Amino acid sequence: MLEGRERRIGRFAWVMAWVGLVIGQLHALSRFRTEDGESDLDLAGTGWWAKPAMDVCEPLLDWASADTVYYTYGKLWLPVFVAFTLAAFVVHRRRAPEGKERWVWRVALAGYVGACVSVAAEYWTQWGAGSGALLDAVFVVSLPFVALAMVSSTVLGATLLTKGFRPRLPAALLALTFPGAIFISEVTSMGNIVLPIAFAFGILGRRIARTAQLTHATTGPGLDTPVATSQARSRGSLDHHQRIR
Repeated sequence: MLEGRERRIGRFAWVMAWVGLVIGQLHALSRFRTEDGESDLDLAGTGWWAKPAMDVCEPLLDWASADTVYYTYGKLWLPVFVAFTLAAFVVHRRRAPEGKERWVWRVALAGYVGACVSVAAEYWTQWGAGSGALLDAVFVVSLPFVALAMVSSTVLGATLLTKGFRPRLPAALLALTFPGAIFISEVTSMGNIVLPIAFAFGILGRRIARTAQLTHATTGPGLDTPVATSQARSRGSLDHHQRIR
């Protein structure tokens, strides 16, 4: 039962990472139509793609007032945040970290939960024109949670890379979260800075959903190798004490 639930969470995280990639850009485009976000189009990294994209996506952006469209697309970030947070808890449980890594995980998980609360408060309390002041207030109060998620993800990714975590791509994405946020915020809206986290745990979630097993680079075969797949099938279910390495 536990394995089946974790596989569903893995699939959910993988799907929502891609949903976040699409919704994130619609959210960014809708922001550029608001009074506060219009100036973002003057940024060289933003204007070159956003201006033609706004013309192409106009039917998805002009169905209500600019603020209402912006708040509505912002609400869709919540399931993306929830998905990668749940997947992070699954990966943490399977890896069963020890020593300093255990504390890095704890801080990261606290940051992810705080980020979920932040995005829920920031957008699900906004419903239309006149909510801008409330949005700004919630953003300022919740910003520390987002910052914690960014910094702790980078530390977690670096820690996993140092320990030879496999697969390496999710760990690398986590390690790039904080420096990547600077580049991403110059190209699109700030909400998209969580996409490296979403894809990191989305990739791990997809692997969990497919094989229910991740192995350490020095202790066993890679996740997608025939040996690992055969072992997972022969056992029928993942032993409670197996760890993600």
